[in-house]
Parts: sequence; C-alpha cells; structure tokens
Amino acid sequence: MFNGEPFAHTYSIVAFDDDEGTMGAAVQSNWFSVGSVVPWARSGAGVVVTQSFTDISYGPRGLDLMESGLMSGEALSALIAEDEHRDVRQVAMVDVRGNVAAYTGSGCIAESGHIIGPDFSVQANMMLRPTVPEAMADAFQRAKGRLAERMLAALQAAEGEGGDIRGRRSACLLVVRKASTGRSWEGRVTDLRVEDSSNPLADLSRLLRVHRACERLAAGNAALVMGDLEKALKEYSAAETSYPENEELSFWAAVSLANHGWIDASLGRFALAFGRNERWRVFASRLYDRGRIAVGDEDLMRILSA
Repeated sequence: MFNGEPFAHTYSIVAFDDDEGTMGAAVQSNWFSVGSVVPWARSGAGVVVTQSFTDISYGPRGLDLMESGLMSGEALSALIAEDEHRDVRQVAMVDVRGNVAAYTGSGCIAESGHIIGPDFSVQANMMLRPTVPEAMADAFQRAKGRLAERMLAALQAAEGEGGDIRGRRSACLLVVRKASTGRSWEGRVTDLRVEDSSNPLADLSRLLRVHRACERLAAGNAALVMGDLEKALKEYSAAETSYPENEELSFWAAVSLANHGWIDASLGRFALAFGRNERWRVFASRLYDRGRIAVGDEDLMRILSA
C-alpha cells in the first residue's frame, strides 16, 4: 500500500526564531535514522517534518513550494490535496515569514495530534499518552536560550510524557538560517543526528554541547583576527570548559594564538595537548614544516618543549 515508505512514527517540532534569524526542526523516534527521513530545512524556503506513514517527498516538494513563494499553509494544502493516503500522514511546515501549518490525518495511530503555537508546531503520533504535544508546547515556550536548545527541551518533555509507545532509537536537530545567501552550505547552522542509540536524546544533548564548544573556538579565532586577545581567550576558555574531554580544541586555540604572535599565551594550551597525547607534538612539527604554524625557529622550540 505504501510502497516501502518508512514507518517513521514519531514526535517532532518545527519552529522559527525571527530574532535569531533561524528556523528548524527536531525529532525523535524508535525508527532507525529518523533524521534522514522526517526533517527537511532550506534557507530561503522553510522547514518541513513528514512523519507517521511517511511520504518523504513532502520534504523536498514542500520546500520547493515555499521557496517559490507559497506560505506554509498553502504548500501543505497543495500536497495533501493530491495525496490519496493523506489520512495516514502527519506533516508540519514553517516558512521564512514564520507562518506555521500542520496536519494530522484521521488514520494516524493513537495517540496522535498536534498543537500550533506562535512560531512553532509540535506533532506526535503512536505515543504512549495523548499529553505529549501539550508537554512539548509548554516546554518549548518556557525554555530559554537559542532555538536548538529550546527545541531539544521540547523533545525531552515528550520523552518525559512517555514518548513513542515502541521506545526510542534515533533523533535529529536541524537548524538553518532564515535568509538564503545563494550558497546552500552557508545556511546550515546546526545539523546533528543520532542514528541508533538506547538513549538518543542524551546523545543529542551531548552533541549539541560539543557543537557549541566548536562554535566558541571559531568565535575565538575570529576575535584574534580583529586583534581582540581578551575576547579570544574568553571564547577559547568557554570552548574548553564545554568540551574538556577533547584536547584538540586547546591545540587549535594554541595554534591560532601562536600564529597571531601570542606565543606566551599559547604555551599552556600546547602543553595540555602534548600532555594528553604525544602525537600532538609531532603534529605541531609537521604543521610548522608546511607553514601552518608560522613562527620563528626559537619560538618553535619553545612550543615543542611545552
């Protein structure tokens, strides 16, 4: 009947943050690799989640329709109208103007339903309890911070209400910029997936923490380019505090500091990396040989002796 379509019964959220200039989706399911099936997002177009007895084509086709200028409700109505199996679909969309639309077919497996709020929609099917959408909506609206963190809070609230009646297996967090630059790779802000896990939301939360740490490293590098050492050190420290188990952040912060002439400030971070894994010392020497650590011979010896 459904031509091999995935049974991605699940709970999800689509949301829009005008102040941040982003929009996105987050989802968890007992279906393997839900991130490759349910959420779709494109800068300059919008966001789609397509679930229940999933017709994946709702994702790319919905984005195309919204990119052409249709509002989310118009795009969703157009797709539903031509779908002979619409009764078993559950779909939500948000467009670049923040318009939100959602649909839950009468044939979706209980417990199922959706709630549309300001700048978001939460939807769920095959849940243990009917209270999942309400819990998600409340958690999202109460949560603080960036869009990704607030959507994750909604997923955690759904799981707290019992979640998918079958269990839990995979999760995804996807955020794009609202406006398109014409270069698609620049639009993706956050794209994190847990394909198969006994606790996918815990894993997704850890990945988001690591993602934020890498963002802080990049912010430190940008501050150095502007000649702001104080801000750079603050960003590097924040990155290391967020992700202390990976010394690579300290190593690359040290490389950036050295390349901008702050040798003394770099030595402690080089020493940390070398102390955890001697290979970083060898790697530093190789970077120097290729001009990627641009210091004099004397400073190189100070670095390699750290």
